Amino acid sequence: MDQQKVWDAVVIGGGPAGLMAAGELAAAGHSVLLVEAKPSLGRKFLMAGKSGLNVTKDEPLAQLLTHYGDASDTLTPMISAFDAPAIQNWAQGLGQALFTGSTGRVFPEKMKASPLLRAWLAQLQTLGVTQRTRWRWTGWQGEDLRFDTPEGAQQIKTRSTVLALGGASWSRLGSDGAWSDILGAQGVSLAPFKPANAGLMVAWSSHMQAQFGQPVKGVQWQAGEVSSRGEAVISARGLEGGGIYTISAAVRDGAELRVDLLPDLTEAEVTHRLARPRGKASLANHLRRALKLGSGRTALLQEFGRPLPQDPPALAALIKALPVTHAGLRPMDEAISTAGGISWAELNADLMLEKRPGTFCAGEMLDWEAPTGGYLLTGCFATGRWAGQGAARYLATQ
Repeated sequence: MDQQKVWDAVVIGGGPAGLMAAGELAAAGHSVLLVEAKPSLGRKFLMAGKSGLNVTKDEPLAQLLTHYGDASDTLTPMISAFDAPAIQNWAQGLGQALFTGSTGRVFPEKMKASPLLRAWLAQLQTLGVTQRTRWRWTGWQGEDLRFDTPEGAQQIKTRSTVLALGGASWSRLGSDGAWSDILGAQGVSLAPFKPANAGLMVAWSSHMQAQFGQPVKGVQWQAGEVSSRGEAVISARGLEGGGIYTISAAVRDGAELRVDLLPDLTEAEVTHRLARPRGKASLANHLRRALKLGSGRTALLQEFGRPLPQDPPALAALIKALPVTHAGLRPMDEAISTAGGISWAELNADLMLEKRPGTFCAGEMLDWEAPTGGYLLTGCFATGRWAGQGAARYLATQ
């Protein structure tokens, strides 16, 4: 590649935010170089869609925005400009038929991420986006971008840059947070990385081995003010799954975790069922007949509630608010996403770094978090699009 060429824009990071930014810049008529450190683009995107790509959550905008915590006000204009209906229109424009599940989660009919990614990359190629893989960004050399590549060190000249390098989870897929040292050396303020959408570590007793792989359904997890009706899976390492990921941020920040094993019954109704005569039946058999908890929920009750109270009101209270004993979240590199990143005060309204004019940031690099279930991808799509449009406006003024 001619290192003397001056690109209008270089987008660094081939995940959803970077791809979206590259498309916006190319559609505005700019020459775009899209760079990815890994051997292929969208690796984490493909992994996220391995069991069904949840592209967004089809719910009213005001409700959607409540899932972005402290960053919801800042993200409001970005997500409002590319909300759930807009994301669905975009995916359908790439030839991907969608369907909405009973919980409002939106999936491609083919369920997997690969058909959508192939169509997206083909569109970018049609728009003239040049792609380079195995190029790792190592910072700046003066005003030029510096990369380690299979062909040796490269310096690239550009009029604008979009950084979409991800957070600090799943380093094997490209999100290793190494960029934080580069920006930190530029004086950019960063909020510390923390795991988000992570499983719980639990030191199970030996009795739980028979339950490994067992799903826990029909419960409600409660951590502080955050609750989730999602299911979880009992694994050798602890508890995994959407129900746990939703409340993991609250647990990480110190909230006590409890689980309601019968959320569709009141405590009084549970007490009434437990008070039925049990004759010579053991307590375990009485619980099975009276409450129909099933093996997964029964195992959790025994694991976290023993010795079980014999008094029906006391046992009902325990079943409705069972304390979950755990050792915290899984390590950050095993988390689906991370909180922390570039502080919002470092960015202008177009997501441009105040300390590096012409450099824009998007996706999980920014200090926000959201649960899985469509919210995380929606935020990445929206901020990538916003940064790409901001970079295009910047180029128009130069």
